Amino acid sequence: MGQGMADPIDIRQDLDRFALRSTFLVPVPTDRAFSVFTGELTDWWVTEYTWSGPNLLAELGMEPRAGGMLYEIGPHGFRADWGRVLTWDPPRRLVFTWQIGPDRVPVPDPARASEVEVLFGPEGSGTRVEVAHRHFDRHGAAAEGYREALTAGWHELLSRYAAAVVHGPLAPPR
Repeated sequence: MGQGMADPIDIRQDLDRFALRSTFLVPVPTDRAFSVFTGELTDWWVTEYTWSGPNLLAELGMEPRAGGMLYEIGPHGFRADWGRVLTWDPPRRLVFTWQIGPDRVPVPDPARASEVEVLFGPEGSGTRVEVAHRHFDRHGAAAEGYREALTAGWHELLSRYAAAVVHGPLAPPR
């Protein structure tokens, strides 16, 4: 990536059969990178990737503690939990379960959920962000196809995240 700060959209992805690692740099301190990732999901998450959809999504959130939930609130206050925080270590590390199956249906059993680890580390005048989504094998027979689909999905999400870190909230994609 060179010696200078990379373009925030320059995301390197490394693949394994049941894992994906995305790495990129953002030109902000680690506390800012962590707070946007964890506390400003609605500003950068692709609303088409939610159950509520872009016109009905009211909120995306993450309860800031180990044991907290990742959730969305949709029409009429309906809440859908789609992950649980396993590790909350601001501003360095976050680990959560990905309890959304390949068919986009909630997976209430954490033993059948994949896992996402996000690391934030200082590098130069900014922050290196590493997002590892692993244990796709826990999603069953569709695991490899799901990892392939989420490779593109994470690239889009993290591109939007990086832009939101630098420029503030983004308009929904069209």
